Amino acid sequence: MEPNYSDDARKAHIQGMVVLEAVIQKDGSVESNRVLQGLGYGLDEEARKVLSKWKCTPTKVNGQPVAVQLKIQINFRLY
Repeated sequence: MEPNYSDDARKAHIQGMVVLEAVIQKDGSVESNRVLQGLGYGLDEEARKVLSKWKCTPTKVNGQPVAVQLKIQINFRLY
């Protein structure tokens, strides 16, 4: 799923990467805790929004799903 560009970011020709700290929960849902590296112009919020819609395969330890914290990069490119 691709994130949406905000009108302000498109007008300012902003491109780059938003880095989020996130947790993949035991059920595979993804929660974004905070923005580690942002771009502004509404793109940080768009990255968090698209990340909240992801569904992942949870990590397992001894056959049991566990929550895992990691950094996720969302790229924004104008084409």
